[in-house]
Amino acid sequence: MVVILQNIRSLHNVGSVFRTADAAGIEKIYLCGITPEPVDRFGKIQPQFAKVALGAEKSVAWERCGSANKLIDRLKKDGYKIWTIEQNRKSAAYYSLRPKPHTLARAALILGNEVRGIASSILKKADKILEIPMRGRKESLNVAVAFGIVAFHLVYCRK
Repeated sequence: MVVILQNIRSLHNVGSVFRTADAAGIEKIYLCGITPEPVDRFGKIQPQFAKVALGAEKSVAWERCGSANKLIDRLKKDGYKIWTIEQNRKSAAYYSLRPKPHTLARAALILGNEVRGIASSILKKADKILEIPMRGRKESLNVAVAFGIVAFHLVYCRK
């Protein structure tokens, strides 16, 4: 399974996703749009990232990708299922997705901007839009926390 981070603003969130991705056995993370890289322009690990990732950038492959839409088109052409985590009128509870273990090898999970979410052009390309049902007064979770919940649900679907 791969992860696409589209326009994530916070290096702390990116670092947290890397650390969780390592724990969940994610193959690769694509950094799209304004999503910051683990390293600065001189190739040094960014301190805000390092504080949270704790070296996960060494164990999880990652790649800068300019256009998430073009990446998604390429992945779909290669047989990937595209799943997003987003609150939307077409979304289903994340736990309703019960993919077969072999499906996870060709799955991409997309996370979007902390404020605006995932662009509608990307949502239109998704095979499934997943959400985490909220029971409290807040309408959403931190993007890295939401990723952890869904990623580990999918890890347990492998069994």
